[in-house]
Amino acid sequence: MTDAAKPAILIAQPMLAPLLPVLEQAYEVHRLWEHEADLSGFLAGPGRRVRAIVAAGEGKLGPDLLGALPSLGLIACVSAGYDGIDVAWCRAHGLAVTHSPNVNSEDVADHAIGAAIAAWRGIADGDRRVREGRWTAESRGPLWQSLKGRRAGIVGLGAIGKAVAHRLPAFGIEVAWWGPRAKPDEELPRAESLVALAKASDLLFVTLRADASNVGLIDRAVIEAVGPRGLICNVSRGSAIDQPELVAALGDGRLGYAALDVFSPEPTDVAVWAGLRNVVLTPHTAGSTFESIPAMVGLTLENLRRYFAGEPLATPV
Repeated sequence: MTDAAKPAILIAQPMLAPLLPVLEQAYEVHRLWEHEADLSGFLAGPGRRVRAIVAAGEGKLGPDLLGALPSLGLIACVSAGYDGIDVAWCRAHGLAVTHSPNVNSEDVADHAIGAAIAAWRGIADGDRRVREGRWTAESRGPLWQSLKGRRAGIVGLGAIGKAVAHRLPAFGIEVAWWGPRAKPDEELPRAESLVALAKASDLLFVTLRADASNVGLIDRAVIEAVGPRGLICNVSRGSAIDQPELVAALGDGRLGYAALDVFSPEPTDVAVWAGLRNVVLTPHTAGSTFESIPAMVGLTLENLRRYFAGEPLATPV
C-alpha cells in the first residue's frame, strides 16, 4: 500500500515515537511535535487528511487543535488514563475516544507498594548511603518505621486501588478507602471524607483516575493530615497533588515521606527535589513492563483497525 493510499493519522507526543515503525506499516503517520513551528501550515495542508490521533492519555489535546482537523474521527489513547482529553467535547463533536483499561493495574500496584516501602523503610536512602560512602563503622544510618500494624488509605478504589488494597494486608496493614462515590458492594471501609481518611492513615496511596474534578485534590489539609510520620504515594497523575505544598511539607517536616511516580509537569525539574532524601522518585514508569506495554499498544492498534474497518471499537471511553 502506498503512503497516498494509507489512512492518515497523527501521533501526538514524542514519547510515543517507538510506535512509529509499527504504525507506519498501515498508516500515513504525521508527528505533531514536528509541526510546532508551523502548526497552521500543517492544519491547512496534511492535517486536513488526519482521521485519527494516537495519544498518551495525559497529553493535553484541546479543542483548538481537534476542531481544526476536519477528517478526525478517533482519538486512541495508549494509556488507561485519558485526562488530557475533553471527552464530553469530543462526544459533542462526533469524535470517538478509546483507551487501554485494566491492562497494567497489577503492575502499577506492585510499583506503588515497592516505592512506598523504599521510602518508608529507607531503602532508597540506604542505597545512596552505601554508594556515597556514608556507611561508616560508627553509623549505618537512622532507624526506620515498621510496616506491621500500620493503617493505609486508598484514594480512589478503581482497578489500581483495589490491587494495592489487596497487597497491603500481607504486610500486616489495615486498609480503608475514600472516593467521591460510594461502592455499596465494597467490603473495605469507606472514610467519611478524604481528610478523615488521611488523618487515619500512616500511608496514603493516590490511585484515582485523574480528571478536572480532582486537580489538586491532595492539598495542604490532606498532606498535613497524613503528618510528619506519614507517607503519600502517588501513582495516579501529578495533577492530583498540590505539588508545591507537597514539596514544602517534605522539606519542613510536616510530611514524613513520599513515593512519587507522577509529577506536574512532566518531566519534573530535578531542582524541585534537591536535598529531599525522604522521597522516592520514579519517571512515570509504574505501568511500564514487558507485559503491559505490548498489551496497551495492542489494544490501541486494534481500536485503530476497527475504526478504519467500520467495526465497533474494542475499548471506547
